[in-house]
Amino acid sequence: MTPFARLHRTGAPLLLPNAFDHASALALAAEGFPAVATTSLAVAAGAGLPDGASATRDDTLRLALTLGSGPFLLSVDAEGGFSDDPDEVGEFARHLAAVGAVGLNLEDGLGPVPVHAAKIAAVKAAAPDLFVNARTDTYWLGEGDERETLRRLDAYQQAGADGVFVPGLTDPARIAALVRQVQVPLNILYSPTGPTLAHLTDLGVHRVSLGSLLYRRALAAAVGTAVGIRAGRAPRGAAPTYAEVQRLARGAC
Repeated sequence: MTPFARLHRTGAPLLLPNAFDHASALALAAEGFPAVATTSLAVAAGAGLPDGASATRDDTLRLALTLGSGPFLLSVDAEGGFSDDPDEVGEFARHLAAVGAVGLNLEDGLGPVPVHAAKIAAVKAAAPDLFVNARTDTYWLGEGDERETLRRLDAYQQAGADGVFVPGLTDPARIAALVRQVQVPLNILYSPTGPTLAHLTDLGVHRVSLGSLLYRRALAAAVGTAVGIRAGRAPRGAAPTYAEVQRLARGAC
């Protein structure tokens, strides 16, 4: 079992924050987070491209190259692998592993189950040590059909997924049921209106991701600060100094 896989455990789940650039990843690592992930929304927004449209393969790889040697374990959000060709997805995974990534989040977008399962198998063949977090969008994009969710997760587990991810699922009873029904670690997306981290821990969840939340809150804080200054209000709260950000840029936590 890899060090990253060992972080997925019952009773003390991996709280996985999703960074949006080099500085945010280093700042999170400095706060003691042993693993950091990327978020496809931030990568796409930073490049002026749509998320979920397989348009940010090179941008994602560039960010992984920047972060892969950082003082933390890196998991990469790769949308659906940026291709429907399993061999191409496997090759992308090989590149990620080569630059230091230890995990890969791969979403099905409610596409054909056999295609996504083939992508997972191709990734495990190309980069066996890469932790594949197989995401199904039955709750994120669909109607939350429990039977369909299980059908998809079963196929992904059989294809070699190391963990499964069901973003959009917030009902405690359904989360607890899934924990019992899957054979690999279950990842849940944290929601400010859903169960707390402590509650998710009690439910047996193995990994809690923050997704694009940090990026969206940072964007809101930046705009809010500018609007407040325009209105004559002094900014509230602490902010890193110029020198502190410079140290992050040099890779020093």
